[in-house]
Amino acid sequence: MLGLMQDWPLLCHRIIEHAATVHGTQEVVTRSVEGPIHRTNYAEIRDRALKVSQRLDRDGIKLGDRVATIAWNTWRHLEAWYGIMGIGAICHTVNPRLFPDQIAWIINHARRPRGDDRPHLCSDPGKDRRQAAERANATSCSPTRRTCRRPR
Repeated sequence: MLGLMQDWPLLCHRIIEHAATVHGTQEVVTRSVEGPIHRTNYAEIRDRALKVSQRLDRDGIKLGDRVATIAWNTWRHLEAWYGIMGIGAICHTVNPRLFPDQIAWIINHARRPRGDDRPHLCSDPGKDRRQAAERANATSCSPTRRTCRRPR
């Protein structure tokens, strides 16, 4: 028997698709870590989330892989979260208020036991968070700059 409301599974990426389609021009307002207020809308968030998904796919992230995020509650994290979920990866959020050693421990704890088990890290720009990623030997990615870097 089909459900009475929809004939597709309720998946996370469907939420942003619906928001972009039905409420695409609805404004989303956040304050960046750097200070200024940033304005965007659901259609732009969906488009940038798709770019994050494509980048992660190019980096070899597959269904079920873990991607750590270290970011504040801004449009950047929303885009990263939907991008990660859109390819079926697991979004492992890390609290940026923790000390760098604690962040490194959490990132290392999330590793998968297989070939290249370095976690993939999406983060807002920030010196302390980059240092924590380096301690964890993580592949890092900045969703705003669309760059990824593997540690040596």
